[in-house]
Amino acid sequence: MSLMTADKTSWHCLPAEIRILVLEALLQDGCSVAAFATVSREWQTIIERHNFARINLTLSRLADFGSIIHRNRALVRYIWLCLELREYDCTQCAPRGLENLGISNADNTLITTAFQDLFSTLSAWEPNGNLLLDISIHSPSDSEHWFKYLTFGPDIPSDECDRGLCAEQSMLVKLDDPQHGWIAGRRDSAPPNDGIHKVFDEIMGEGPFDDDEQENQWWQQLPLVPVVTGVLLRQQTRRRWKPTALAQMFARLPRLREIYYEPWREWYKTQQRWTDQSFRSLFQSLASSQLRRLVLFENFNQQYPLGFMRSVSGCDPIRIPTSDVSRAVAKASLELEHVSASFIVDASDFFHTREPSWKWPRLTSLALTSRLLAPDESPIEIDNMLRAAAAAAMKMPNLETMEIWNGQEGLAMLFRYQVTGGGGPAMITWRGTWEFALRPPVVLAWEAVALEHRGHGSVIVKELLEVGAVVKSHGDAIHHLKLLNPVIRPISLRQIRMEHRICEGVHHW
Repeated sequence: MSLMTADKTSWHCLPAEIRILVLEALLQDGCSVAAFATVSREWQTIIERHNFARINLTLSRLADFGSIIHRNRALVRYIWLCLELREYDCTQCAPRGLENLGISNADNTLITTAFQDLFSTLSAWEPNGNLLLDISIHSPSDSEHWFKYLTFGPDIPSDECDRGLCAEQSMLVKLDDPQHGWIAGRRDSAPPNDGIHKVFDEIMGEGPFDDDEQENQWWQQLPLVPVVTGVLLRQQTRRRWKPTALAQMFARLPRLREIYYEPWREWYKTQQRWTDQSFRSLFQSLASSQLRRLVLFENFNQQYPLGFMRSVSGCDPIRIPTSDVSRAVAKASLELEHVSASFIVDASDFFHTREPSWKWPRLTSLALTSRLLAPDESPIEIDNMLRAAAAAAMKMPNLETMEIWNGQEGLAMLFRYQVTGGGGPAMITWRGTWEFALRPPVVLAWEAVALEHRGHGSVIVKELLEVGAVVKSHGDAIHHLKLLNPVIRPISLRQIRMEHRICEGVHHW
């Protein structure tokens, strides 16, 4: 090949648009592209920006993490800290007796060591843009016994959530383990209480600290980490974080702007009362922070409480949030821009406990659940809740969307107030699985909100969900209601919907 021909066909002779398309095709292929970084400086810059943007961290990688990442740490935008607890066999998958409860001291020490190493490393990083810290804790054995449907992975964007779904489901369809309640790919019996307790153990509940004071001192000696701007605690971690521990963790992150927290409900009334008291303190601690986005999603499975309902302390089939927690979240929301609280609070309490002086100067989106949005609830109480929501909206001058919804097996309902573009009228949407008409006092209250903030009235849209909409869980309800506000991470929603379909023996979407 002549020199002239080589020059015309070289990489740098290609237009910039073509070069970018080639590199984007490589990055989207799904294969490892690290080796291509040696092609040229241009390739190295783009490929390193892609490779280092998202980091998956295990305990074994933590020791050398700081030195390996040192040159490219400014490129990191997401870290998934995935901590694996020790594996266990069938003698421990549903252990009985108080002596077998709780995460082992060795596993708790593993967790504290990981936090010490990670926070020490990240404390030396210069704040540069946004960094999301995603924390997951599980045992590889969790999905080998009673909970075959459990999957664990990093957070991924919504447009990638459907990839690999068919492979996951085809694998689960073939399950057959009668000893753990699985027959021909379907769960034939609910997990025993002891089995549920195993995967819902409390993190650092029985150790490695002697008491709460010693644990608090340990958190306070961790270095500040200003590089982290967001924390993600997804529902795939069944193990329960103590709210007091989370308050201590968040206090070590002085530039924290967003929190996505997806805890599970408690299975005993007594434990739920203790947790709610701690929740109140946790959310009160956020009221004076620099937080701008708070997304809370309290997950549940309607089958799990069945066994606990027969116990002494009992378990409500559907969890009823306390007004104290709702008020604490409401107060914490006053300086926020985006708020979503699902099942951990009730919209009725959120609005009725507010003080007349409260204002939300920055709030643009709000999403809440309410148990009142059900066909057997009082229409008068629904009216009162929606009018209280309108009264609060009058104190939200920048509000763009408010969504109040409910979802569980066989039930889905949404009330939405949405500001439309171009200065036109606001839109009020009522969508669900049963007929309901907004009464004149409610309509007038929301008309007043639209006039106050937009100078225009509103348009009401009422929709029944399509006949083919199958609502097997709250996850299905979210999917069919087409919520505008992010109430849960897309990967978490996929996991919830898949879990319920696998348990039902339904393998199509």
